[in-house]
Amino acid sequence: MAVHGPPRLPPPSPAPSRFAALAEAIVYQQLNGKAAASIHDRLVTCLGGDISPESVLATRPATLRACGLSGAKATAVKDLADKVSSGAVRLERIGRLGDDEVVAQLVQVKGVGRWTAEMFLIFTLGRLDVWPVDDYGVRVGFARAWALPEVPVPKALGPMGERFRPYRSVAAWYCWRAVEQR
Repeated sequence: MAVHGPPRLPPPSPAPSRFAALAEAIVYQQLNGKAAASIHDRLVTCLGGDISPESVLATRPATLRACGLSGAKATAVKDLADKVSSGAVRLERIGRLGDDEVVAQLVQVKGVGRWTAEMFLIFTLGRLDVWPVDDYGVRVGFARAWALPEVPVPKALGPMGERFRPYRSVAAWYCWRAVEQR
């Protein structure tokens, strides 16, 4: 905390921007930031700046692939658009749900797993008590910050985060900073 100061977690995003935020999270899955940002920029340009269920549904999968999305990510973005349009996933009301209910809603979308749902909870809904134990950066940062001899596995990291409740998202933020520090 002395090195990084207060955590800089974003406030909750307004409902109209949630689809774009989740589509962006899908684009960024398992990619380094620079590559993901480039692909995301191409996607935004391709969709005329309108990342919405309607614009995605009106775009052919091949066009999404031409932006740099893998087949799986193009399918995931299309499935997200379909589920939001059909009302199966209600992003405009999702902020009223508990964390586990949000995860359950989002993992209905092909290509959206627990990790993506937890990042949505932290960075889009502004939830302060999410402990993303599957995030490798959190695990490595926790090991560095507490001088552990090994990076904890997710199952072990879960109980280690209990002492930070109800601010586990803040603890995760500091774990990510510990990774950046080296």
